[in-house]
Amino acid sequence: PVSPGELLCLGSSLAFSGLFYYLYRRKARAMARVQEAPKLQVDDDLPALVSAADGRCLPYVALEGIVLPAKTALISHYHEGLQGVIQKLLLKEHRLIWNSLARSW
Repeated sequence: PVSPGELLCLGSSLAFSGLFYYLYRRKARAMARVQEAPKLQVDDDLPALVSAADGRCLPYVALEGIVLPAKTALISHYHEGLQGVIQKLLLKEHRLIWNSLARSW
């Protein structure tokens, strides 16, 4: 005879295993799509290629080419001669909400 508590533990264990396997497979599919992404060169043909794509969007591509900084390039403090640029800067502020139960913001 199996007790109801054991059945509950078994059911919750199977449910969590199924959830984690689903999340793993979803991330694995996304990773495979990124690894299989076509490599494109940044040249004059790129705008025409994007315009010809469905919805004027290429889902996963790897762009190769030379980028020029808008003002000055970032210089590494740790590796001499290494420079870089920032592609996009995103600033997100989190709103502080008082949690009365934990008595913290």
